[in-house]
Amino acid sequence: MKARIVVGAHYGLRDWLAQRVTAVVMLVYTLVIMAAIMGGAVSSHAAWRGFMAHGLIRILTFLFILSLSYHAWIGIRDIWMDYIKPTGIRITMHVLTLLALIGCAGWAIQIIWRL
Repeated sequence: MKARIVVGAHYGLRDWLAQRVTAVVMLVYTLVIMAAIMGGAVSSHAAWRGFMAHGLIRILTFLFILSLSYHAWIGIRDIWMDYIKPTGIRITMHVLTLLALIGCAGWAIQIIWRL
């Protein structure tokens, strides 16, 4: 029997699992925020600031931002790998995507910790 030659980056299962885990983290965060809104915990701007200043909520928000960034990176990276064939353009798009995601995540984290 001839050995199968495997090529590529071998991201498959790891990235599939990472997207599911990050999606669950984002879902849990969304449910917490929706419960807070429905429960009236954030009925005013001052209440919202107080809610977001709580340590646990800041940590959950931080995890949400990281999960969202990593989830987006996996999805966009796969799009670039599937549809952009010239290596130079694909690498450029990867770098630009990474810079944009890191910049947005950093900005969001700065806003959350500034509250």
